[in-house]
Amino acid sequence: MNANDEISLTRDLLQLDTINPPGNERDCAHRIGRLLEDWGYAVSYYEYADQRTSVIARLGGSDARAPLCLTGHIDTVPLGAAKWSRDPFSGETDGDKLYGRGSSDMKAGVAGILLAAKNLARHLRPTAGVVIVLTAAEEGGCIGSKHMIQVEGLLGRAGAMVVGEPTSNYPAVGHKGSMKFWAKFRGVTAHGSMPHLGVNAIYKAAHAAAKLEKFEFHDHPHPVMGGPSLNVGTFHAGQTINSVPDEAVLGVDVRSIVGMDHAAVLKRLRDMLGDEAELDVFQDMPAVWTEPEHAWMQRVFEICAKTLGEKPEPRTVSYNSDAGNFLKAWRGAPTVILGPGEPAMAHQTDEYCRMSRIRESVAIYEEIIRDWCAV
Repeated sequence: MNANDEISLTRDLLQLDTINPPGNERDCAHRIGRLLEDWGYAVSYYEYADQRTSVIARLGGSDARAPLCLTGHIDTVPLGAAKWSRDPFSGETDGDKLYGRGSSDMKAGVAGILLAAKNLARHLRPTAGVVIVLTAAEEGGCIGSKHMIQVEGLLGRAGAMVVGEPTSNYPAVGHKGSMKFWAKFRGVTAHGSMPHLGVNAIYKAAHAAAKLEKFEFHDHPHPVMGGPSLNVGTFHAGQTINSVPDEAVLGVDVRSIVGMDHAAVLKRLRDMLGDEAELDVFQDMPAVWTEPEHAWMQRVFEICAKTLGEKPEPRTVSYNSDAGNFLKAWRGAPTVILGPGEPAMAHQTDEYCRMSRIRESVAIYEEIIRDWCAV
């Protein structure tokens, strides 16, 4: 893997197919790990399932202060149904644009983190240091990080966190929380010509979907984050058109704001849908929020202002990240979402990232590390 510069490294990462599903992040993770080992980092790996590999790398350390964490994910979403005009795995360029699946979300961010880690490695040993966490299976539910926080001692300490998700290098002070669940409805199968002999699970699910569409949270919007939302994203039911379906499943996605009680929201949803709905929660991550006035966040704002040309205003991003899981282990750690990718390009056909932003991200990450570690 070519780590001579951030563009070559991003291109090499793009050439590794880590589309999730199935993910198969092991090869990518181990190639990254070998680079970090060459730079002097202590590297370990964690697999929650075969080929679903995350990387943890550490350098430096102090009892007086916890290290700075820089984190991102190495999996990507599928290519989608639309035809790409560029090869999604070769790292084609056009002007300032570097194309490829995962270029913005978020292999450019991973490359920026790695190059900053390389450039400062020789300075970190006598300092608070850094921990780099690059996860498998972030897309589709942050499953990799969910498993990592369940392993005692795996992550160690972190005093602050930089999440390299796409923000066009504009620092965001948080993002909404996420609670995702399946709502299953059961019926009784019968021949499609005799529906009166069965119980149609699709009708039950359809009535439930109509109720969910009208669900109201009764929460006041957050002044920066806005209001919560609910979306029915999937509907699976039926095996043949000439049978009464005996099972139907809705996939429901709730996005929460700071201070919302997920358990209370889930209880209201259970009460509204009734006993016929079997709810299976598979993601439960609170909103991520750091007060913009926090001293460290103000330092990050000052660092980013040099690139942006103006001091940032408090913003949040609409998507979710592994930070919601990691903050269960690193409670209270101030967190910034900050990466070179273009947010609007995430999951898009012909996804690209601007190469100038990748270069900028290396300098930004370096200065954040220097500031934390006093080097």
